Amino acid sequence: MAKRTLAFLAAAAGLLAGPAGAEELRIGFMSTLTGPQAVTGQHLRDGFMLGVEHAGGKLGGMDTKVVVVDDQLKPDVAVQEVEGLLKRDNVHIVAGVVYSNILMAVYKPVVESDAFLISANAGPAPVAGNRCSENFFNTSWQNDQTHGAVGKYVSDSGVKKVFLLAPNYQAGKDGLTGFKRHFKGEVVDEVYTKLGQLDFSAEIARIQSAKPDAVYTFMPGGMGVNLVKQYAQAGLKEKIPLFSAFTVDETTLPATEDAGLGLYSASIWAPDMDNPASRKFVEDFRKKYGYVPAYYAAQAYDAARLIDAAVKQAGGVSDKAKLRDALRKAKFDSVRGSFKFNTNHFPVSDFYLVQAAKLPDGAPAMLKRQAVFDGYADDYAKECPMKW
Repeated sequence: MAKRTLAFLAAAAGLLAGPAGAEELRIGFMSTLTGPQAVTGQHLRDGFMLGVEHAGGKLGGMDTKVVVVDDQLKPDVAVQEVEGLLKRDNVHIVAGVVYSNILMAVYKPVVESDAFLISANAGPAPVAGNRCSENFFNTSWQNDQTHGAVGKYVSDSGVKKVFLLAPNYQAGKDGLTGFKRHFKGEVVDEVYTKLGQLDFSAEIARIQSAKPDAVYTFMPGGMGVNLVKQYAQAGLKEKIPLFSAFTVDETTLPATEDAGLGLYSASIWAPDMDNPASRKFVEDFRKKYGYVPAYYAAQAYDAARLIDAAVKQAGGVSDKAKLRDALRKAKFDSVRGSFKFNTNHFPVSDFYLVQAAKLPDGAPAMLKRQAVFDGYADDYAKECPMKW
């Protein structure tokens, strides 16, 4: 059984809990908190909790109870935990979810219940397209989009031949699909590894043999740390440029150290974004948790802000149709600047080229370099039958 943590956030914010029986907002927060990928789940959880704290511990003005569960990156555990959230804890909203295989496992049980599902990270293609649901919202991106932004930049930079590398699961397949949608050159090889793989000597040998102009990879968490280190150790960093998404970021840079510095990726947000909401988020996050937030944390913070604004606008959670409409149209100060949903409940966002560098105080972070897409709507929205 995965570890469950009860967070009574009104009390954590120094507020008194409401009287027994008073209406409260109940949220189940699912994240990956054990194993090599736990650092991503930590960022996701901490960003959401800061968002609740910034609302005074009361999202939408309601006494708020958050139940944090660890999916252990195991779909069967995730299903067991989400059933507990829905049936035992009677949550109104399930939020969080780092990995797409976990989202696909819990998607149907949640959206077919009386609860809403709000992903703060995973955005698999099926739920953006013909399996979209009026009870599902996403505050990050559709999986393909960030990869597509890197693909466009790499193509515009004149790269002719690339080697592609990703884990063999939904997000890995979506990622390389997104890259290829905007890359106009030749793919010399396309390799899918086991999810959780940490030894990339065989793949590095294939890269050396293929002699591409560049390598593009999606390898999150501990997988990315090992790949980046092994790539540099093989002497390839300076010979064959390594581009990525969700591989080199604030969750992995402390571990990759110099091997990751200078590498490029893409993102909807970076810690040096110059808007009031982002500056406050980064400053307070670093003060509270002692590390630089990645986009995982920023997206989860936005999820909390979204819930806060929607519940406030709907006047509570008792009227599900009213809350759904409020979620679709909620106005809040997003860390990315403007925020709006497309008809499939995925955001329409700007995307930027970002580079692994250092903040003025020396902390490693992904810093914004240039815009790649303005108002990028994902390519699956046209397959979603929802109209609103």
